[in-house]
Amino acid sequence: LLIVARHLLIIVLSRVQPSNLPIAPMALSSLSSLSLWCWTLVLLSSTANGQPAQAQQQQQQQQQQPTEGWSAGKLRSAAEEAQSAGNTAQALQFLQQAATLEPSNPVNYYRRFKLRHRKRDYVAALDDIRQAVELAAQAQAGAQAGAIASNDKHVTDYRTQKAKLLVQLGQCQQAVAEHELLPNDARDETAYQTAQTCQATLQQAERAFFQKDYRTAARAYGSALQLVEVGSDLLLPKAQALLELGDFYGTVSDTGKLLKMHPQHLEALYLRGTAYYKLGEHEQAILHFREALKSDPEHKQNKEGHKLVKKLDKAHKKAQEAMNSGNWDVAIEQYQKARKLDPTHQVFNRKISLELIQALSKSGDHKQALLEAEGYVELSGESIESLFALGDAQQAAEQYQQAVNTFKKAYEAAPENSEQERQAKQKVQEAQVALKQSKEKNYYKILGVSRQATAKEIKSAYRKLALQWHPDKVSEDDKEEAKTKFQDIGEAYEVLSDDELRGKYDRGEEVFENQGGGGGGGGHHTNPFQFFNQQFHHQGGGGGGHQRVH
Repeated sequence: LLIVARHLLIIVLSRVQPSNLPIAPMALSSLSSLSLWCWTLVLLSSTANGQPAQAQQQQQQQQQQPTEGWSAGKLRSAAEEAQSAGNTAQALQFLQQAATLEPSNPVNYYRRFKLRHRKRDYVAALDDIRQAVELAAQAQAGAQAGAIASNDKHVTDYRTQKAKLLVQLGQCQQAVAEHELLPNDARDETAYQTAQTCQATLQQAERAFFQKDYRTAARAYGSALQLVEVGSDLLLPKAQALLELGDFYGTVSDTGKLLKMHPQHLEALYLRGTAYYKLGEHEQAILHFREALKSDPEHKQNKEGHKLVKKLDKAHKKAQEAMNSGNWDVAIEQYQKARKLDPTHQVFNRKISLELIQALSKSGDHKQALLEAEGYVELSGESIESLFALGDAQQAAEQYQQAVNTFKKAYEAAPENSEQERQAKQKVQEAQVALKQSKEKNYYKILGVSRQATAKEIKSAYRKLALQWHPDKVSEDDKEEAKTKFQDIGEAYEVLSDDELRGKYDRGEEVFENQGGGGGGGGHHTNPFQFFNQQFHHQGGGGGGHQRVH
């Protein structure tokens, strides 16, 4: 909780007006001091709660070993032997007993520090080295007062080790302070310079974050992470900066590292969920928001993130359902609603825009479809995806020459020998066929459907038009026109309702023998009245006659 509070404070302070920025150095200093205690509490808690039952049992067995009457020196020797044998747990137990016998002897804590440091149990090691430094400093002060003997070298060695460990934990300001407590001639200059570099880099990172210079902040946090070993405290603000920059994959990567160390880190779960959301991976986003809400059902950011994703997905689902059922107006309304829910969600809104263009074309609103498609190209550039969308809208609007030109652009822009190049080539050919057929008899236009119409849409259009233009349904003056239209409608449906014939027609091949190519007129092989009766399940109608429709 303290870690979260620290970085929330960083974010809050980043909203401070420029005139108040002089408070930043003091704030940074306080935050850095707080950071050390944050990690001490968190990792000590983790160590206490995460000790396996087997290790606890082993420790109990070690406590039962006959060490009664042993001196502290003998216990330290036994610890060395245990360590040499690879039994670190027993060595630690012996040193604990030695510290109990001699609580004022810094050697006990220093040796325990070295064992824990070797095990990478850094926070427990930090507690030990702190005690060793404090006791050695007290002994040194007592020696200077003439009370006791002291070894100044111990103080120097212990404090140097403490400073190095602080750098490993990312507590670089404290590390610099420890080095500066040593005399100049006793200081490890290399370690001191490393601590200073780390401190300066972190100050630069936090100052840049306050000023919303997220690029500099992310770069500086990255540099600092190269100097430390346990960078949990630095990964969160770096991930936040990357999110602000739109580097969503970087955010996913850094928060993933943090969550490996702290699986229930609420801020990390929120940032990672948000990054997945921005990438359009809504399922992953929901998983992360839900995981956080298991720990804190009222966590504001995760709660709002979860609600927004569900809202967008619901609107998108409604639009797709309307689209699939042919309710174009409802689909258009839902797509427009979904797009307004989060105007900053570029990946989602691009997908919605593409589907909206299709819905507008199918509804017959070609003018608006073209406006949407042109706007999409302007917004995203002449990408393959945007050119396909524009070309499809142009073809649906019967702007065949423009469609040919647009698809040719896509073909030229596509990577060589790629799937996109193959698709673009096919679209060019289809548009060229449509252009040729537009000058002859266009079966799609006769039925009033798009070239992408489904079999169901084609059948529905045929039944409606066939009933409308059946010669028995018109006045005597309109019979000749109706007879011609009725024949064309039947011919169009005969071709487009047959997968093989439709395929030939779409490729610009001859559909009927002696047709002359391209689907041009006059090739209808079935009596249109017989064909009509077959489709409407009537009988009769042989020869040139036809059954009267009532």
